[in-house]
Amino acid sequence: MTDATDFVELARIWRGPAVESVHSGAVVVTNIDGRLVGCWGDAGTVTFPRSSLKPFQAIGLIESGAADALGLSDEHIAMACASHGAEPFQVALVQDWLGRLGLDESALVCDPALPRAQGDIVAACQAGGPRRIFHNCSGKHCGFLSVAKQLGAGLDYANPANPAQQLYMDVLSEYLGRDARKLPMGYDHCGLPAAAVPMRDMATAMARLAVGWSANSARRAAAKRVVRAMTNHPDHLSGMDAATSRLVRAAKGKVVLKGGAEGYLLAAAPERGLGFAIKVADGGSRVKWGVLARMLGHYDVMPEAEAEALIQLVEPPVPNSNGAGGNRTEIVLEAPVPTTPTEASLAFWMGGVKEALFP
Repeated sequence: MTDATDFVELARIWRGPAVESVHSGAVVVTNIDGRLVGCWGDAGTVTFPRSSLKPFQAIGLIESGAADALGLSDEHIAMACASHGAEPFQVALVQDWLGRLGLDESALVCDPALPRAQGDIVAACQAGGPRRIFHNCSGKHCGFLSVAKQLGAGLDYANPANPAQQLYMDVLSEYLGRDARKLPMGYDHCGLPAAAVPMRDMATAMARLAVGWSANSARRAAAKRVVRAMTNHPDHLSGMDAATSRLVRAAKGKVVLKGGAEGYLLAAAPERGLGFAIKVADGGSRVKWGVLARMLGHYDVMPEAEAEALIQLVEPPVPNSNGAGGNRTEIVLEAPVPTTPTEASLAFWMGGVKEALFP
């Protein structure tokens, strides 16, 4: 990311009659050809999609033949895309997967963690405390382990040079339309390499993935299976009846989405051929779900009235400790900036800066 000029106001948090907090960010909407359909903030904002990249990482699991070799179900595929809460059904799938690999959880690079829900935390502590299988990225790590084993590579799958990582770079490069290996790289919280990507490219990649776009027939089939798994098993992606599940079910399968840390969210509407990239500038996890709901209505993915009602389901009021009062979320989006920079836009005067870094 660069500076505050990249962002617009997305949402306000009200407590009673006054605004308590304001969240700014950027929203970028493109089609599968990369055409900018709509933009709030700077479409060229470069930031880390974090776990929103998991669907692209899961493609190699299928394309390599690892998923079929292990007899993985679509539930396992959904777990490869998940940032899960270590609910019992999710932990059972990770344990089953490791069993199919003939490995135990020590093979996972991610650190031991605790589940997300209070009751599950208590049960985990009573059973011995943090475990690697409880980590929200353990499904993704099982995926990379599976690919590495299928390709006859070493199990050091966190190494950028490992063939499993290189296959992922190939996949991401095709969907982005640029060499992903040349993107700025850091490391995700779970220990695997993480790329920083211009939001416009990321929205385009998601639009393409959602329709199974690829020059490679095996990759097309893999992308379609990933989307099917995510759409049919939304509870696996986060947790039972989480915001992800509510959005997918309310849209009746017309949207596929994956959230990431630090306020990132990717989504696509396959029937409309659109991809959405959302970033909340302060990194907060709230409001991004409501922003997506507003976009689904704005672009006729679902009736506008239903989309506005959905905002209340995914960004519900937060009561105080007595169950009353509390705060509420108002989604606020400024008018879209021109899709072609004009002399009135900052992008016109800053033209060439990001392009020099990301040709």
